[in-house]
Amino acid sequence: MEMNELQEKVELHLSRVWKDDVKVSQIHHLSGGACQDNYSLDLVSRSGKQSLVLRTDKGASLLSSLSKRDEFKVAELVYKAGVKTPTPVFLEETPEVIGSPFFLMEKIGGKATGRYITKDKELDSYRKTQMVTDLAENLAKLHTVKPSSVSDEELKQKLKIVTKENYISIAISDLRQSLDELPEAHPAIELCLLWLESNAPSIDEIVLVHGDFRTGNFMMNAEGLQGILDYEFAHFGDRHEDIAWLCMRDWRFGRLNKEVGGFGDRKDFYDAYQKTSGIPVDPFKVTFWEIMGNVRWAIGSAQQTERHLSGKDKGIELAAIGRRTAEMEWEAMRLIESLQS
Repeated sequence: MEMNELQEKVELHLSRVWKDDVKVSQIHHLSGGACQDNYSLDLVSRSGKQSLVLRTDKGASLLSSLSKRDEFKVAELVYKAGVKTPTPVFLEETPEVIGSPFFLMEKIGGKATGRYITKDKELDSYRKTQMVTDLAENLAKLHTVKPSSVSDEELKQKLKIVTKENYISIAISDLRQSLDELPEAHPAIELCLLWLESNAPSIDEIVLVHGDFRTGNFMMNAEGLQGILDYEFAHFGDRHEDIAWLCMRDWRFGRLNKEVGGFGDRKDFYDAYQKTSGIPVDPFKVTFWEIMGNVRWAIGSAQQTERHLSGKDKGIELAAIGRRTAEMEWEAMRLIESLQS
């Protein structure tokens, strides 16, 4: 859809729904990755001015991602839990307006790019003093959302009701199914899945998991954390899952010695998380979920490349992601070896 057509459709729809004369004074495309489209909108109406972001799907989303309705509902839960995240503003569940469902959220300042977060001099002071603490505190707040907090039964089912006893076995089974659906064999992933089955730890409590809590999905500037983004992979699970995902080697952007997102140290993050949540972080559980995370990302990257190779969604970004599969396989096996040495 051309930008001027999108602008007209948004103006007409919001004017009708909000019963106001809504005009889009500025619109431009933002980076949204391989699966999402984001647009910056400046709205002017009798009610005043608003700077918002329109978020919608780009072609086909990954099978494991939430619908726009459910992602918006999760953002509302997280916002109400006190997490620093853009204010959810409006949800359009039908595809009739712009061709796919979308939602609007507050536009916040800052940047999310890995190089900026991990290396830019503008963040040097914040990176050294407060970045790790702010992220740990906000993640701990996110994890206060429990299945009992969700009154929307449809959303609760989409987030997958699980128990402490069956969650890991279900997660491994889901990965096996996804692996079996790929057209090629991945023996390294099979080996890792066998290890995960034999070494599954206990879970202290089922909580809302962000599902993609990493460098690239939070906005920062010199003033600090501006907001956590992207809840499309949220689900109920183990709190250690999110901590492990942030610590994965792939999200350090070359700063491998800074194991928390390329900017911090594990002990500092673990301590800050425990101080807010009152729950100690178990290093073995973090490593277990790092191994699981690398297996999940290895399969996910292979899936995205298959979208390109099959002709379903052609794109150089999708094609290039396939090279990450071997990297994640190597890292998962390295972590297993480190536990056995």
